[in-house]
Amino acid sequence: MNDDLPALAARIDRTNELLTRMLAEVAKTPSTHAIFVDAGYLYAAAGRLVAGTEDRRAFDLDAEGLIEALIDRARSIFADSRLLRVYWYDGARRRIHTSEQQSIAELPDVKVRLGNLNANNQQKGVDSLIRTDLESLARHRAISDAALLGGDEDLVSAVEAAQGYGARVHLWGIEAPEGRNQAEPLLWEVDSQRTLDLDFFKPYVSRRIAPAYEGPGANRPTREAVRFVGAQVAAKWLAARGRESLAELLPGHPYLPGSVDQDLLVEAEGILQYSLRGQADLRRALRDGFWEHVQTQY
Repeated sequence: MNDDLPALAARIDRTNELLTRMLAEVAKTPSTHAIFVDAGYLYAAAGRLVAGTEDRRAFDLDAEGLIEALIDRARSIFADSRLLRVYWYDGARRRIHTSEQQSIAELPDVKVRLGNLNANNQQKGVDSLIRTDLESLARHRAISDAALLGGDEDLVSAVEAAQGYGARVHLWGIEAPEGRNQAEPLLWEVDSQRTLDLDFFKPYVSRRIAPAYEGPGANRPTREAVRFVGAQVAAKWLAARGRESLAELLPGHPYLPGSVDQDLLVEAEGILQYSLRGQADLRRALRDGFWEHVQTQY
C-alpha cells in the first residue's frame, strides 16, 4: 500500500500541472462582450428624454453616431474585452426592413433583428429574439459579458438564460424624466445596472420641425378631395402591411385604432399641406375614404 503512495502523489502532481496550464490558457483568452439594443425602448425613452415625445415621427435619431457612442462606452467599461458585435432589435411590418433599418444593418459590427409590428404599432416577437441570441451566445461561450439596453420585464427570462451558461448581463437604462422606465424584476435579475443620461443622448436625438400647414381659413379642401386622399393613404398602408393586417382593422369598423388614425391624419396633412385639426367634417371624410378603399380589398 505504501508503495502506491509515490505513484499517487506523482499523478496528483501531474493533474495539478495540467490544471495550472489550463488556467494559464484561459487567462490568455480575451473576454468578449456584445451589446443588445431594444430599439423600441431606445426610441421611446430617448425620445421622451430629449424631445419630450415617444412618437418616432416627431424626432430624428442618429443611429450610427449613437451606436458608436455605445461601443465607446462599452470599451471603457469592459477594458480588457473585445466587442463581438452590436445586436439591434426592432419591429417592422411583415419583418421587411425600413430604409432606416437597412442603413443600420449596413453598419460594421451591427446585426439587425426584426420582430413584427401589429396594426397598433406594437412590437411582437422582439423579446424572444433577444433571448434566443443571448442564450445561444452564452451557451457557446461566444461572450462573457452582455450589455443590454432595454427595460421590458419580458427580458427577465433572457437574462436568466444567459446567466445560466455563465455570462454576466449588465443592464443599461435611459434616464427617465420622472419615475422609472425599466421593470423592477429586470433590475433585480441583472449583474449590474447603469443609466445613460441626457447629455449622452443629446447629440444623437433632435426634434423634427413640423411643416407649416395653412390654417383652416385658407384654401380649404373639399370633402371629396379629402376622401380621395384617405383612399390614397389606405392603399399605401395596405401595401406596406399586407392584406393579413385587414383582420385587425375590420372588427373595429367604423373606428380606427388610435395609432392608425394618427398615422392617417399626419400622412393626409402632408399630402394636402393643410391642417385637419379641429375640423370634424373633414376628419370624417378622411376616415370614410380610408375605409372605402380598405373594404374594397377584403
